[in-house]
Amino acid sequence: MVRVELTDEKSAAAVAARCAAAAGKAALPAHARAKILLKAAEALEASAEDFARLICAEVGKPLKEARREATRAAFTLRWAGEEARRVVGELLPLDLDANSEGRCAIVKRVPRGPALFITPFNFPLNLVAHKVAPAVAVGLPFVLKPDPRCPKSAEKLIGLLIDAGWPAEAAIVIGGPLPAAEALVRDERFRIFSFTGSTAVGWKLKALAVKAHSCLELGGNAAVFVGKDADLPWAAARCAWGAFCYSGQTCISVQRIFVEQEVHAEFRRLLVENIKLLVVGDPADEKTDIGPLIDEKSAIRVEEWLKEAVAKGAKLWAGGPRSGLVIPPSLLEGVPAGCRLSCEEAFGPVATLDAVSSREEALERMADSRYGLQAGVFTNDLAFIHRAFERLPVGGLIVNDIPTFRSDAMPYGGVKDSGTGREGVRYAMEDFTEQKTLVLKS
Repeated sequence: MVRVELTDEKSAAAVAARCAAAAGKAALPAHARAKILLKAAEALEASAEDFARLICAEVGKPLKEARREATRAAFTLRWAGEEARRVVGELLPLDLDANSEGRCAIVKRVPRGPALFITPFNFPLNLVAHKVAPAVAVGLPFVLKPDPRCPKSAEKLIGLLIDAGWPAEAAIVIGGPLPAAEALVRDERFRIFSFTGSTAVGWKLKALAVKAHSCLELGGNAAVFVGKDADLPWAAARCAWGAFCYSGQTCISVQRIFVEQEVHAEFRRLLVENIKLLVVGDPADEKTDIGPLIDEKSAIRVEEWLKEAVAKGAKLWAGGPRSGLVIPPSLLEGVPAGCRLSCEEAFGPVATLDAVSSREEALERMADSRYGLQAGVFTNDLAFIHRAFERLPVGGLIVNDIPTFRSDAMPYGGVKDSGTGREGVRYAMEDFTEQKTLVLKS
């Protein structure tokens, strides 16, 4: 691994040149790329507890959630190792008209070129894995800029890949101020730009990456519908976890809950009961569910949004005053449309609850967002599920579970302000490669 601290545009240009020069080193055969990823997955599994405790120390993620992240990251590497052997092309007969008689085409997928990855703090291991593992699987050199608050998790993962055989020259990890990173984004030697983070920063950087194929995984204010035919205890338990795990610092955290009027009061009672069961405390404690937010600025912002909603008439069913970086899990009902909690991404331990008089109203309100990452519906009404799937402008719809659910093998990403492109190992590999055609004449 090459570690570089960017200082200015000149140092950024040197990094881009270095990465581009490593393209040959990264062009390993498929069996070698697969072996590297599988070996790294085994090493990660063997040191999962060390990774979990490092994540907990770096970003304050509760230890049990950090362990879950380490397990997921190992799966991500292992799945990429499997997929590295399945980068296939196709043979096309071209005798479809008289001008093409006697010809056929071989179409293969080839790496687009050097990649630039920028990752956030909230999943400092698995979100790095979701970028670098597909890059290794297709043979791409890359530059990685992890969040400066959690570089050690990323560096430790890259170290495992290099120990497993990935060329050190093809894995550059950088630090430094945002302007220097922007110079990298503008550098045309990078053919792929993949960013996970805030909506405002993501779209700004995409505008700078003029010639790169851009993949953005951005924010959301995920909506959930709970129908009168739902398993209410299950729905309440899952919504409580999905809204408040890791203090709501995930882009598919449950934020907006819409419940059919007939079961609204009962669901609210169950949800509040489940919220009371959540343990707020030291993230290093095995029992803790809710720990601190990442920094004081974030905690103050969430507190201000809560106060705004209450001042404008929202009812606070759960929650309490901020204590440093910690905000208790907060549930509000009847948040007015003009409040930031009703339309922006909270990215904190906050959820809103509203009754709806019809399923049509539920769909309209769920769709009324500038974001479109994932949504969840708790119902067994198959016709409604199909209608929701067709009408909700989201990248994924989760049935009888929360939008916070994600399998690391499935396509994952959003529409509207939530981004473009898809993660999920095989789907990222498709984004990181392009088709190249050879025409043969007999």
